[in-house]
Amino acid sequence: MSRLGTLGARLYRGEVGYDFVGKRKIWYGISILITITAIVGLSVRGLNMGIEFKGGAVFTTPKTSVSAEQARLTAQNASGHTATVQKLGDSTLRVQVSELSTDQSRKTQDALAKKLDVSTNKINTDIVGPSWGDQIANKAWTGLGVFMVLVVIYLAIAFEWRMALAALIALIHDLTITVGIYALVGFEVTPGTVIGLLTILGYSLYDTVVVFDGLKESAKGITKQTRFTYSELANRSLNGTLVRSINTTVVALLPVAGLLFIGGGVLGAGMLNDISLALFVGLAAGAYSSIFIATPLVADLKERDPQMRALSKRVLARRAAAAAKADSGEGADLQDTDDDDGEEPEDASPAGVVGQRRQAGGRSRGNRGGRPSGRRQ
Repeated sequence: MSRLGTLGARLYRGEVGYDFVGKRKIWYGISILITITAIVGLSVRGLNMGIEFKGGAVFTTPKTSVSAEQARLTAQNASGHTATVQKLGDSTLRVQVSELSTDQSRKTQDALAKKLDVSTNKINTDIVGPSWGDQIANKAWTGLGVFMVLVVIYLAIAFEWRMALAALIALIHDLTITVGIYALVGFEVTPGTVIGLLTILGYSLYDTVVVFDGLKESAKGITKQTRFTYSELANRSLNGTLVRSINTTVVALLPVAGLLFIGGGVLGAGMLNDISLALFVGLAAGAYSSIFIATPLVADLKERDPQMRALSKRVLARRAAAAAKADSGEGADLQDTDDDDGEEPEDASPAGVVGQRRQAGGRSRGNRGGRPSGRRQ
């Protein structure tokens, strides 16, 4: 078995682990900092909306030796508006000018035809009205709103309202970061961007639901034992699915990275950037939020429940008593005196620190059923 596979098996069994939930304040601080940066970028620079949202015209030229910079200057001088030019793989040019009227688009078309020394009908022109862009934007907001509502309803029914709230906050976190990166980078926002945003929400939700499902199973009958608090069980569930989440994210990121860095960067297919950037940033943010945001938030909300507070007190009291007896030399003779009638899982151990192998109360994992080993500590 590979090292990663061995690590995944040990994480799943609780033999090793990292205290994600216990260090949640660190992750919250990092997320708040990233979110503030994204909001500042969005407020200062704003989004570079495509012509599908603002209206305008797109001119596609035949093969030409005219440079993209020359075509851009020609289109700007003729239209009076900022132009964006992309050189396509077959030596054609895609000239995009926002907020053009019909007369301005004809004037720009004639200027480009003259510059390229071709007839006007060789310049393909697509005009998009601003009203159509408004419809696209409204449909995008409607689709996003419906998606969020359905997610909350589903999670509240399948799990509980705390998990639904945590998942919603994680999704908003992912959206904010992705949109903020778009503003900072300056990539154009197109309908492809909207499709990418909706896609990454599905990926983010998948990782979150996997962790929540394991946590739901682990938390059954949690108040009948005094070995783990809810936060510790949440951390065990998170560690148990950690390798799976990482593998899923890496496999999904590789082809998206190819689209973004090779297709858009090396080959110059700029039209791939709008969707590939949304997918790349969103997938990374979704994996981060499912590990560092969603599950710690659920633990925070759940620990406010009176039953969970009482459980935490019992767990801490038991550990304090076990530690006191261990210090006095009686730890090896300590019997399980819980009122759980033996319903605690025998192989459970709080995966709080990497390499932790011993259970609370000073008992070794090799000691099944909590029976004394016969040796004093």
